[in-house]
Amino acid sequence: MSEENARMRCYRLDPGRGLSGLTLQDHEVPRPGRGQVLVRIRANGLGYRDLLVLENNYPLPITPGVIPGCEGTGEVVAVGADVTRVLPGDRVAATVFPRWLDGPFRFENAAQLGTMIDGVLAEYALLDEQGLVRIPDHLSYEEAAALPLSAVTAWHAVTVGGPLRPGQTVLTLGSGSVSLFVLQLAALTGARVIATTSSVEKAERLRALGADEVIDYRRNPDWHTHVREATGGAGANLVVDSTGPLRKSLQAAARGGEIAVVGYWLSGDAGTEPIDPVTIFSSGAVLRPIATGSRAHFDALNQAVDFHRLRPVIDRTFSFDQVPEALGYIETGGGFGKVIISHS
Repeated sequence: MSEENARMRCYRLDPGRGLSGLTLQDHEVPRPGRGQVLVRIRANGLGYRDLLVLENNYPLPITPGVIPGCEGTGEVVAVGADVTRVLPGDRVAATVFPRWLDGPFRFENAAQLGTMIDGVLAEYALLDEQGLVRIPDHLSYEEAAALPLSAVTAWHAVTVGGPLRPGQTVLTLGSGSVSLFVLQLAALTGARVIATTSSVEKAERLRALGADEVIDYRRNPDWHTHVREATGGAGANLVVDSTGPLRKSLQAAARGGEIAVVGYWLSGDAGTEPIDPVTIFSSGAVLRPIATGSRAHFDALNQAVDFHRLRPVIDRTFSFDQVPEALGYIETGGGFGKVIISHS
């Protein structure tokens, strides 16, 4: 940027106060230092995770006054000294964990945008060049803003145990944004996808996205038995569990299969029911906790999205001024796809 003393707007939060602790403030646009990049944010993704951060009910510590938001895309407008990975004009997305570049997750890489360090719910964001990836050319900024959290988590979940093979069965629970990306990505491999949901309307939309079979978990609370029946008793080779209960995922998994446990559960049967060790042993499945993904995961996801011309499922789009309304909408539940903030 060439303008002196240029101004920008950003949201800041007071953790533990929910939406009442979210304020829109005016600041001077920062200048990038060594290794830093200034990005004009064009779109953001939002989800239930953002509500947990506002309530200070999140696994990571929340810095008071932090700029929230971990999902953002935009255009590079200025770079600091020694920046080599991006150039002004590049279309980029921020990685949720800017220090987690590759390999297994480690505590020293736990600084997450929008919790411990400033995030991207702002008109401009000052980011480390190492925490950026280029976005696929066929996606708009709004579409690409659906990728950094949900899609990267889904990619990590479906690849952590090795590549899926045609004919294998993937079970994904619910119709949240992670589950939708799992469905889309698994279908690309030729795997058979079984999804659970709570309504006829959502079931139809899941089938349209590529689900081979959909189970209504409200009408069929023992959905794990239906998975067994649908697979001839073998069970699912991969279960991506973002809703629980984990006991039923164990009972639905094939012996020697994988269960990717995404996120954590706060209440109800999913979060409080103890699991009999015999159930774990009898399943023979491998449980893997999934915490979003690294920059390497994001790069690999983008290659797949670009090659297959994949497009994310967008539920609703709000303006930057409507962030509180967007979060209120998420709080009501019942959406299908990602909620996006557009700055245009």
